[in-house]
Amino acid sequence: MENIVSFPGLGLEFHLNRVAFSVAGKPIYWYGIIIAFGFILGYLYATRKAARCGIRSDDLSDMLFLALPICIVCARLYYVIFRWQDYAGNPAEIIAVWHGGLAIYGGIIGGAVTVFVFCRIKKLRVTDMLDTACLGLMLGQSIGRWGNFMNCEAFGSDTTAPWRMCIGTPLSEAAAVGVHPTFFYESAWNLIGFTLIHFYTRKRKYHGQVVLCYLAWYGLGRFFIEGLRTDSLYLFGTGLRVSQVVAGVTFLAAAAVLLVNRVHPVLKRAE
Repeated sequence: MENIVSFPGLGLEFHLNRVAFSVAGKPIYWYGIIIAFGFILGYLYATRKAARCGIRSDDLSDMLFLALPICIVCARLYYVIFRWQDYAGNPAEIIAVWHGGLAIYGGIIGGAVTVFVFCRIKKLRVTDMLDTACLGLMLGQSIGRWGNFMNCEAFGSDTTAPWRMCIGTPLSEAAAVGVHPTFFYESAWNLIGFTLIHFYTRKRKYHGQVVLCYLAWYGLGRFFIEGLRTDSLYLFGTGLRVSQVVAGVTFLAAAAVLLVNRVHPVLKRAE
């Protein structure tokens, strides 16, 4: 099925098809291709950075081999938990990830737990593994958001901004009101954060510095971007957006540790 997406203020029009091609009659979606591409680039970046953080690339690969399926399961469970009303009457849909419904914060939580357990078993420093993986994750997130664009999802509320996005409307019929392209906001925010943190922490001063910068940067951006979205998950029976709450708490906690550590170092200095 083809969707028309236009950006009238920019004079751009796209004809998008979720399906890239078919194999043996089975559709292969652009969303999965883009997510896989983001994962590969993030992995390649992290392997180049691993030695600088005291992590062997083999250990990183082993950890990611375990973390990837766990992250997918946790991302799905996170989504299902906060949209339980959609699945209570049809639990068979819980496993139907191909119908959509993955939440990045669920994946991050699952990945963090996997890193902790893996490092304890392998006797590796948890903060070194997190420092190694987090910028690869941010790069992957920046690329992966374009999968949302191909699906015409993860957009925001109405706006008349010059960069507004109109879904299902050709350029010739576009109205003065469109929606916020929040998928692009987050992609750009992550790419800027990846670039800044990459240079800022090239000579990291202490273990955990990189992951703290990632959590602070991503949390700050996601807090504001989430407030614009129309497909948010909400905390049970409240008007609070789950990802906005998590992002705000994450930003405050990570920023506090970064500030405290500048005044009174509490994290061990990197060798």
